[in-house]
Amino acid sequence: QVQLVESGGGTVQAGGSLRVSCAASGSFFSINTMRWFRQAPGKQRELVAAVTRGDTTAYADSVAGRFTISRDNAKNTVDLQMNSLKPEDTAVYYCNAAVQTTSYAAAAADYWGQGTQVTVSS
Repeated sequence: QVQLVESGGGTVQAGGSLRVSCAASGSFFSINTMRWFRQAPGKQRELVAAVTRGDTTAYADSVAGRFTISRDNAKNTVDLQMNSLKPEDTAVYYCNAAVQTTSYAAAAADYWGQGTQVTVSS
């Protein structure tokens, strides 16, 4: 079984910074793409940023230039550094990972963390 545990959420004033982290644990072969999603009240969950195992990154237009995603393959962690935060960044942030559970698995399986709240006050 694979577990993803997020940490680092909190409350910050607009213009401030926060860093959220996610650690994967359990029994698996490797982790492919890791992503951060967010879901604000009354809205659909949206993709914020993604990073491949080879460190290729992608960002939603709304966060590009302000957020940075990074991973440590040795530690099975992924971080999201959030700068110049805006009230509209307020949401629960979820870690997602495509996990190859065994070397012979046909496809990676999707796993999710429990989410961490980020609140940006104006």
